[in-house]
Amino acid sequence: MQNNKIVFKIGSVELTAIARDTPTAKSILNALPIQSTAQTWGEEVYFSIPVESQLENDARDVVNPGEIAFWVEGSCIAIGFGPTPLSQHDEIRLAAATNIWADAEGNVRELINAHSQDTVIVDWYR
Repeated sequence: MQNNKIVFKIGSVELTAIARDTPTAKSILNALPIQSTAQTWGEEVYFSIPVESQLENDARDVVNPGEIAFWVEGSCIAIGFGPTPLSQHDEIRLAAATNIWADAEGNVRELINAHSQDTVIVDWYR
């Protein structure tokens, strides 16, 4: 396997991330490069990918800014960067428990500039 640094290109937004050492991360890295279409839900961008994984023991629905999640039931990568319709107060609450598999570098708030139907490319960082 190559290094664990990847890049997300979501419309005009580019975000780099470091994959964690988890079963979900390994499955996603083995599927790169991935192309998909962005969807938004509140201040979350998500998109389907051709990967399946089991819910990991530390899966959760409330994430910290910069944590990149995998929604098992929907086979989607989810990147929360602010409140969603389910959030209470200032938290980032995703729709279901997710596997946290990577950590973004830089400011995920830039994803405010991503839109539903934007093309998404996930690949190794070069």
